Amino acid sequence: MELLNQHVTIRKFKNQTVPQKLIESVLYSGTRASTTGNMQVYSVIVTQEEKRRQELAPLHFNQPVAVNAPVLLTFAADFNRFSKWCQFNSAEPGYNNFISFITATIDALLVAQNVCVAAENNGLGICYLGTTTYNAGEIITLLDLPKLTFPVTTVALGYPDENPGLTDRIPLEGVIHYEKYVDYNETRIRELYAYKESLDSMKQFVTENDKETLAQVFTDVRYKKKDNEFFSEKMLKTLKDQGFME
Repeated sequence: MELLNQHVTIRKFKNQTVPQKLIESVLYSGTRASTTGNMQVYSVIVTQEEKRRQELAPLHFNQPVAVNAPVLLTFAADFNRFSKWCQFNSAEPGYNNFISFITATIDALLVAQNVCVAAENNGLGICYLGTTTYNAGEIITLLDLPKLTFPVTTVALGYPDENPGLTDRIPLEGVIHYEKYVDYNETRIRELYAYKESLDSMKQFVTENDKETLAQVFTDVRYKKKDNEFFSEKMLKTLKDQGFME
């Protein structure tokens, strides 16, 4: 519990190779995650070679963590392998649809989180890269992913070269609903986000971006409607190209 409660994202890594046996050990822990019907409809692509990591970096918008991490783990939803097993055993697979994509995505993310916990338990640091789905088509091409696969997240992995403090979270009661969902009124919303908005780092965030509120930083700068619509359209096209929208 303490390991989970002390989790921090690491964006600076030592120039130190992660032993292959350790990588395989944390990946094995990943495979012990829950999986739909025990189908294990996911794959993990391990990128360690400098040249290949440099090729992936622009697809993650050249974030320093993506450039400098010694290991990049791309977690992919994967119904390709299971479908072929069905076909080779006189069974007709029916997984070229959106629900199967969601199923495999859930599987892949469960594995990713298990891997991250195992990595931290072994002294490694991790950083999730949320950029994977933005450039999924390009990552598919670079990693030679076949039809019925889709990269859903990437984890940068290595030995930490920083010791950041815990990131703020809204209070537990802000995310828990007992028995049924209870919607939020303005008073409750302001209570839940008051601490986040009071932090000096967040106030600086607002000032640096020339905004009036922290919320505007998210809507106008970090996750803009225009960008969301662009990447949504791009992702849906890639899903269709990969055979998940037939």
